[in-house]
Amino acid sequence: MKKIVISTGGGDAPGLNAVIYAVVRSCHKRGWEVYGSRNGYKGLLNMDELVRLEPEDVEGIYALGGTIIGSINKGDPFNMPVENLAGEIQFIDISDKILNNFQRMGFDCHIAIGGDGSLEIARQFSEKGMPVIGVPKTIDNDLEATDRTFGFDTAVATATEALDKLHSTAKSHDRVMVVEVMGRESGWIALYSGISGGADAILIPEVPFDIENVCSKIMDNTLHEKDYAIVVVAEGAKNSKGQVISKGEGELGRSEVVLGGIGEWVAAEIRERTGKDTRSLVLGHLQRGGSPTTFDRLLAMRFGAAAVRLVEQGVFGHMVALASPTMKAVSLADAVRSRKKVDLESDKVLTAREIGICLGD
Repeated sequence: MKKIVISTGGGDAPGLNAVIYAVVRSCHKRGWEVYGSRNGYKGLLNMDELVRLEPEDVEGIYALGGTIIGSINKGDPFNMPVENLAGEIQFIDISDKILNNFQRMGFDCHIAIGGDGSLEIARQFSEKGMPVIGVPKTIDNDLEATDRTFGFDTAVATATEALDKLHSTAKSHDRVMVVEVMGRESGWIALYSGISGGADAILIPEVPFDIENVCSKIMDNTLHEKDYAIVVVAEGAKNSKGQVISKGEGELGRSEVVLGGIGEWVAAEIRERTGKDTRSLVLGHLQRGGSPTTFDRLLAMRFGAAAVRLVEQGVFGHMVALASPTMKAVSLADAVRSRKKVDLESDKVLTAREIGICLGD
């Protein structure tokens, strides 16, 4: 009998519970035990945060958003912030304690579900000797090693539905609506939802945009008796000078830039340059919530079942990846090596241009 521990790290995404469901059911079929580590690695720091997962505990959770064991995106065990006696924040490495607890509890494998940051932590634990299998999760769909990540399809569906609803109010008031969606370095959500939602302009990180080109598109609409416009902008989109709008640095003085605000910046520029009534909307965490689509639900279950098969085969230090139409194992080192960017020669980008969508260049 094997003992498996499963964790969910980073931002939540629709489909996390479906992975947990598939792992628990697949392990139960083999007579294995499964434990959930609450809030990332907290369960492996504090035994009280470990929870045994039986089939009855996961019944029906595949349809739920979020994660029943919680997640955290500020809990890097190799660089954990702690407050010293002087009230100062210091960063320490507590990975040895986690590894010791993992071994003391008799776990045979850790199934780590997460995006590039969480999978990088999993890779480091793998190098320290922990048997780890990664499951790719990010609504940004920006992991190069897998054709698709779960959560992306649901996020796109949410953004597209929002655009559909904005068309009627924008048309009623002859307004320009600027919609900011997630996408730090990759514009997949903006591109997919923008095309499907009938946007007039789509601004993505891969294409530095000239705001004058965006305004020209909006004014061209007016010449064709369309007095409103929809602009979709990824949070990491850059202007022609390579500038990214941000809210500053992350908490605790981290160097990572906190994105957000580019939607309002674009709206202000359009308002000033065209004189049109322009409003902005940030979809934000709406894209992370809700029940997963059929595609994401099925993909998440396939990832979970494939992860358990890798445990059975003893293939550790790898991430399960979709290589349509099958699943494959990719080393964790390869999985986190590079981000997947929008191919500017792809059919989707060509389609956007051919149907008259402005990409800002």
